[in-house]
Order: sequence, then structure tokens, then C-alpha cells
Amino acid sequence: MTANLIDAHHHLWDLDVRDQPWLTGPDLAPLRRSFLAADFADAAGPAGVVSSVVVQTVTDPDETPELLATAEDSPLILGVVGWTDLTAPDAADRLARLRAGRGGDRLVGIRHQVQGEPDPDWLTRPDVLRGLAAVAAAGLVYDLVVTAGQLPAATRAAAAVPDLRFVLDHLGKPPIASGQLEPWACAVRDLAALPNTVCKLSGMVTEADWHHWTPAGLRPYADTVLDAFGPDRVMFGSDWPVCTLAASYDEVVATAGELTAALTEAERRSVFAGTAADVYGL
Repeated sequence: MTANLIDAHHHLWDLDVRDQPWLTGPDLAPLRRSFLAADFADAAGPAGVVSSVVVQTVTDPDETPELLATAEDSPLILGVVGWTDLTAPDAADRLARLRAGRGGDRLVGIRHQVQGEPDPDWLTRPDVLRGLAAVAAAGLVYDLVVTAGQLPAATRAAAAVPDLRFVLDHLGKPPIASGQLEPWACAVRDLAALPNTVCKLSGMVTEADWHHWTPAGLRPYADTVLDAFGPDRVMFGSDWPVCTLAASYDEVVATAGELTAALTEAERRSVFAGTAADVYGL
């Protein structure tokens, strides 16, 4: 695959420090334990991962400083996509404080759980657009965790803040389990038409049937984003440990390799390392 694999999307949490309120119901029971930096290293190291980006999971202002401190102590974690309240009038000051704190040089982006917002146009609210402009001014990127139905609003937001690089997590959550492509494919192509957008090849196995997914079932979705964005605007992410609901770390890496096997070696280097290094400044 590549000798220098970068995992552009994984998570960490310590349930002794903070609850993860989204871990509810029997299906998510396997995730209801702590996943620490050492656990990630044990999973990712054998797969050839040399660096990574850890991504926030909760809308808690204390989580991001903790992730930054963890990253500073980790030889693998070179970037943190954290959280701050984009709607706050002092969003720029909050970002500056994060950058000035311990591990602040590892802050590479911001994310909000837009997928949980009841307003499908949340990203285009004036207060949110002001916050996104502050993210751009801080030299950071913005990770989009949205449902397929929220992709049109994401496209309008990306057009409204052209100086900000938007990174689409998990392909925009296409309905892989049902096998449907449209209207997701059309919406993701509209987003990809904007030059300030990038996509993560991540999160596919958990959008599919957890127990019966196959690489062939994922291929139409991977092919859509690779064609729409181009390999130089696509980056690999494991979505560990969430991915373990459906696949092991090694299986996720191997599947991504299979889905990109038709690319040139240079294009594969972009997907598995170069795009993440460029976008996040690793």
C-alpha cells in the first residue's frame, strides 16, 4: 500500500474522564470502554501507520485540550481535529486559546456534530458562517460530519467560505446498507465541484451491513468519491475504534487498499498519505 500510511481519522476516549453520551443501546456495547492512545498504537502500528489525526467525539470544550495534550505525548498523533462553539461571538478567541495551550501546535481542524442538528441548514446559519470564517482565519480546516441529506447545506457553506478547506468525513454517510446511490452521489459531486473541498475514505463499513458487508458492496461509493474529488483530494481514515463494530483495523486498511487497487502508485500515495499531510499540514 504505502510505506508511510497516515490515518487521517480515528478517535480516543477515556470513560474514567468523561462519558460518551452517544454510546447507547446494545449495538454499541462493544465501544463502551476506554480507547486510549496506546490502544490505537497497538491497532495501527502493525498496519504500517506512521502518523495520524485524532478527531473529537463530544461537544465538550474540555475534550479538545485533553486530545491536544495526548497528541503532544504521542509519537503517532500529529494532528487533532477538535471542537469549539462556532456560534459563540468570541469563536476566534477560543481558537487562539486552544492554539496557545499545551499541544496547541497539533490543532489542525475543528468539527461539530452537524449530523445531530435538527436544522438541515445549520451550516448556513449566519452565526455558524461567522464561526467558519474564524476557523479559516486561524489557518485551520473544518471537518464535515453530515448525513447525506445535509450535503446540500454543506455545499452552500463551502461556497460561502471559499478560504476554508472543508473535509468531508465518511463520504457524507451514504446509504450503503440499502445499496442506494442517489441522491447521495449527485450531492457529493456538487460538493466536490468546489475546489476547497476534500473527502475522507472512511466510515464505510459501519454505514454498510455490519455483519455482511463486502468490498464489492462498498466499491460504488468509493469509486464515486474518487472520481468526483480525484485521488489528490481523498484521504484514508480508519474511523477506529468505531470501525471495529464491523471490521478489524487490518480489515479496514486492506479493504481500502482493494478499493484503490486500480489507481496509480502516485495516486495511492496521495490517498494513503499525501492528501492528509497536505490538508492538515502534518
